[in-house]
Formats: sequence, structure tokens, C-alpha cells
Amino acid sequence: MTIEVAKTAGFCMGVERAVRLTEEQCRTHGKVYTLGQLIHNTAESERLCSIGVTIADTIEDIPEGSRVVIRAHGVGRDVYDALKKKNAEIIDATCPFVKKIHRIAETESADRRTIFIFGSPVHPEVRGIVGWSGESIVAENIDDFEKWLRSDENNRYKRIAIVAQTTSNVDKWEIFLKYTRKQCTNVKIFDTICSATDERQAETRSLAKRSDCMLVIGDSHSSNTVKLADISRQECGNVFLIGSADELGRISLPTKDRIGVTAGASAPGWLIKEVVNKMSDEIKNTEIMETSENQSFEELLEQSVRTLYTGDRVTGIITQITSGEIQVDLGVKHAAYIPESEISDDPLYNIEENLKVGQEIEAFVVRVNDAEGMIMLSKKKMDSIRGWDRIEEAKANDEILEGVVVEDNKGGIVVSVNGIRVFVPFSQTGLPRDADLSDMVKKTVKLRIREVQRARRRVVGSIRDVLAAERREMSEKLWAEIEVGKTYKGVVKNLTSYGVFVDIGGVDGMVHISELSWGRVRHPSEVMQVGDIVEVFVLSFDAEKKRISLGYRKASDNPWNKFISNCSIGDVVSVKVLKFMPFGAFAEILPGVDGLIHISQIANRRIAKPDDVLTEGEIIDVKITDIDYEKQKVSLSIRALLETLVVEVPVEEAAIEKSAATEEYVYVAEAPVEEDDASKDEALTVEVSVVEVAVEEDAASEETV
Repeated sequence: MTIEVAKTAGFCMGVERAVRLTEEQCRTHGKVYTLGQLIHNTAESERLCSIGVTIADTIEDIPEGSRVVIRAHGVGRDVYDALKKKNAEIIDATCPFVKKIHRIAETESADRRTIFIFGSPVHPEVRGIVGWSGESIVAENIDDFEKWLRSDENNRYKRIAIVAQTTSNVDKWEIFLKYTRKQCTNVKIFDTICSATDERQAETRSLAKRSDCMLVIGDSHSSNTVKLADISRQECGNVFLIGSADELGRISLPTKDRIGVTAGASAPGWLIKEVVNKMSDEIKNTEIMETSENQSFEELLEQSVRTLYTGDRVTGIITQITSGEIQVDLGVKHAAYIPESEISDDPLYNIEENLKVGQEIEAFVVRVNDAEGMIMLSKKKMDSIRGWDRIEEAKANDEILEGVVVEDNKGGIVVSVNGIRVFVPFSQTGLPRDADLSDMVKKTVKLRIREVQRARRRVVGSIRDVLAAERREMSEKLWAEIEVGKTYKGVVKNLTSYGVFVDIGGVDGMVHISELSWGRVRHPSEVMQVGDIVEVFVLSFDAEKKRISLGYRKASDNPWNKFISNCSIGDVVSVKVLKFMPFGAFAEILPGVDGLIHISQIANRRIAKPDDVLTEGEIIDVKITDIDYEKQKVSLSIRALLETLVVEVPVEEAAIEKSAATEEYVYVAEAPVEEDDASKDEALTVEVSVVEVAVEEDAASEETV
């Protein structure tokens, strides 16, 4: 008789996690509650109850403030709310794959889609999914779907999102989808059958085809166990479903045929071992027992699995390390070794630093040579398997992973995550279209897994999703803490003709061009460039419209303060002529402080326009005649520096002489001395310009003077 045990038999990842979390709570706190059975297995539930688990049928049965484990099948949103009202401490052991369906149902319901669930309406997992949906329909087969279509002719045109119970039959699911696509016009499909379920069902079908008898271990109330039995019956005419070793007595196992053994995802390892040990007692006279009287059936079965089939995951102890290989003791009659080429793909991996004699090591069975009694193992393939498991787990939990960019290509970049190559399309890198992807090579990045096709060894990830999530989180934090005057360090994202947009941590604020500098700025690029890290402060914000106005120029650098500290009315200063207006000319006193020279103050004579006398860019001396401190305006004058003594001199008393300075002919006359001069009686000889000539006529003589 030959017995073959399915490698996928027993706890799946989700069930194993739920049991582990519950056991940890019992060890730490002594007593916990579960709302219904943690998993669909009576024997395991009884064991858990023996270590401190109390199974509550309803929320009312759970005392106030209790510690409650949410079972692997998950529950609806209302259950969480009810437990919170009872101040319960929630330990969420929902299977990550089920949790993913909850998120899909919630998101698609918000998008106003009807959630169509392919599964059993009485199954707790399905009831939990309904609890996260808006409008929802549950169908176990095509007939249920047809009834719903016939109930309303508009149902064919509804927006529908279809999900599947994680333990659904893959073949029935494919048939259902094919029919659904033909009947409905607006369908969105999410393939949510657990990958472990898919692998378990595929292996069961293959095992049943080559077996004369199939033994399915698990609870009859377990959906996935019942499906395994159904699949087995499709391929094998002799199938038994048992829940414990005690039930072996009611069946008659063949002693000369090939027996296949599988177990549901909720069947614990100890239960499978118990059944195997019981089988060894029931088949005492088989050929296996006759050839090895000193070994139990379980030991022989273990040897068969570990030595006759490649692809197994095994754990052994390193017994020797040489330059070419590592020898490993697996506890079986065959010797095992790992060639140096199968240790790691990392060229920098140091065997001496990472591996020691006596150390436990996990490996993958590559080849079994019964003739030579040798088993070849691979550590790097085991690492790869772990990497795939980690990738699938991360996708199910929507986790963020970290990896190193190893190469770039036309379509995007490749990131190594736990030894698995993850492709990130250009659109998901978070970079602008004109970015050079080669700059990312060798950089460590964070990403989310969007797609996993293990059979095709294809994984697609997104860096942009992580950046968007981080930006949302920073944005929420910023809006919760923002206040006028608060300072931030930000990155310049964009320049426009009217200002600069700065990312201050998940939110973009704008610095108007007038706030960039106290001096005159024609374009923001004169002050900042894209990518610059700058320090800005909040001038104002509108939380409702999500707008922030930022300042960049500092009050301490205000040139007006420097001006009023150093200058006052009456001071003579050098200025630069900036521009002309019909009413005068503007001149720069200091960078950022301008003054006006009114047209009447440009010369001591009447002029038509400022540029008749002045030139743009010219440096001239002016006198400060007025300062408006409130409006920050300054009045300047050139004329105040050109004012000369004006006297009235009779023409006949003036003499015309040639000026030595200008070589022009001017009037020379004696002018009276003012009160402040040394002597009233003295006279001054001055050169004067003719400002006005008064002409008088003598009427008597008709002569003009």
C-alpha cells in the first residue's frame, strides 16, 4: 500500500495566524472571548476552550470590557461598533484575504456599486462581507443569479462589483464569471478566492486522480473541507471525510491500494497526526509495516514525503560547511547537502558570517536520488518561496514593503523585495514624465503590491501609492496643526509669473511674487528654482478651500526699517533714477525703498517732462524733503540743492562780464547784504542769471528802459 499526503494539508496562513493570536492572548491574559467558533473545527475549538477561550453565541453574551478575538472568518462593521460600545478590547484575527474583501466591499459600495457575493449566504465569512457592503446580493450558483436578474429587468444594467468567498470552488467560480459577463453590462470583478485555497484544491484534484482512495480530514461544517471532498469525489470513487481519528473505525481502508490524504484549512496539525497514528494501528498487516517493524506509520509517511518528492520545504541542522557545499541532517536516512550555488543569489553573501555548524536551516528539496541516497537542497529557492509568501501576504494586508531598485527600462523600474523582482511601471514611480529613471538605481524605495501572479512569476508594485498615502497623512496632520505665523521648511514645486508653489509637507502653499523679496522682482526665478528647499511662514489659510498663502521675505530684512534708522528729512542722499512718470521720476534710495522726485522739484525752471533733464539709471544727489511714515512714502528734491540768492538789480546798475566758470556772459551786480551777513553796509559782488526782466515805459518821453 502506498500513502501520499498532500503538501497543502492543514492550517492555511489565515487560520494559523488566528490560532496563534488566540493562544498568545490566553497565555498572557488567561481568558478571552470569541464570537462564534474561531475556526470551523470542533476538535480544535474544544482544545482552545481548554486553555481559556470562551465561545459567545451573541454579543450580549460578552461581558463589558472583555477581551474579544475576532475570528478568522471576519465580522461586519456593526459588530466592531457594538463591541466598542461594550468597551471590549478587540484582537482582530480576521484572515488578511477576508479583510481585503471587506475593504473592496466598502470602497465599491461608496462608489455606488451593488456588491455581488459568490458564496453561501449562511457562511459567517459571507455574512461578514455583507456587513461591509451597501446594497448586496449573495448567490451560491448561477440559478440564484438568474432569479435576481429576473426579479427586475433593470438589474442587467446595474453597476455591480463581484467578489467571491475565499473558499469558493475555483471551477464553479470561473463558470459563474463567464455567465455573468454575458448577462450584465457594467460588471467589476475581484478574484478574491484565496491563493492557498486554489493551490489546495488543485493539489487535491491531482492527488485524487492518482489515488484509489481519498481520506479528507476536517470538520463537516467547514466549507473548504466539504469542497475538498466534493473535488475528490469528482476524480475518485472511494472518498471518506472524517473529523477525528475516532471516525476511522466506521470506514474500511484498503490495504493494497494507493491512499491519498488531504485536510481542510481549519484542520490543525495535531489532528492530522492523530489520524495518521490511528491509521498505523488500523493497518498493522500492510506491506509497509512488514518491511519496517520498528518504525511507526507516521515515521514512514514522513520519510516518504521528504525523500520521494521534490518541492518540499524541510528543516535540518547544518553538520558541516566546506568550500563547495553545506551538509545538512534532515533526520532521514538520506544525506542532504546544499551546493554553494544554491545558498544565495546575493554576490555579497558571506557564508562564514551567516551560517554555522549546529545552526537550524530551512531549505527546498531540489532533487532526490534514491539510488545514491542523496538529497540536494536549495536555500536560495527557500528564500524565494518565503519572499513570494511575504509578497502575497503584503498584498492581502495592503502592507508597505521596502526594496532596492536594481534596474531601469523603458517601461519602468525593477525593485528587489525579499529576493523577488517587482516591476514598477513608470506611471507608478511617482516621478515626472521627463525624469531619468536611471537615477533611481541602487536607491531604497517603499512600495505597495498591486498585482501578484505567482505562477507567471509576475509582481507589479506602486511607489506612487505609498507617496500618496504619506502625503495624505502629512496633509491631515498639517491641517490639524496649521496656524498663522508658523514656519515650515518646504520644497519649491512650481514657478509661475505671479508666484511660487511650495510643498510644506503634503500640502502646497503659494508665495506671491510680492512676498519673495523686499526688492523689485520681475520673475520668481530671480529668487527661487524648482527643487530648492526654502523656509516659509503662513500668512493666511482657508481650511475649507484648502488654500495657504505663504511669506518668504523676513521682517528683519525690511529695507524701510533700515531707511528710517539712517535717514531723515533734510538729508542729502545719492539715488538711482528708476523710471519716469508724467508727474515726476522715481528713484531708488535703498534696494526696496523708492522716493518720488516731483516734476516741479527736478529743476529750478519749468520743464515739460522729467526725461528732459534726467536719464534712467543716472546717479544723482537729492534732498529728502518729506517722509510719510504711515504710507512709507518719501519725497525728494533736486531743486532744493540748486536754489540760489535772488535779488532785484536795476539793469543800468549791472555790468555784463564773461563768467570764468562757464565762459558765458552774465550780469555782475552789487547785491545788498542780508541781516545774517557780516555788515549791512557792505556790498557783495555776485554773478546772477537773468530770471526775469521788468520793463517799464516812460510815458512822457516814450522811451523804453
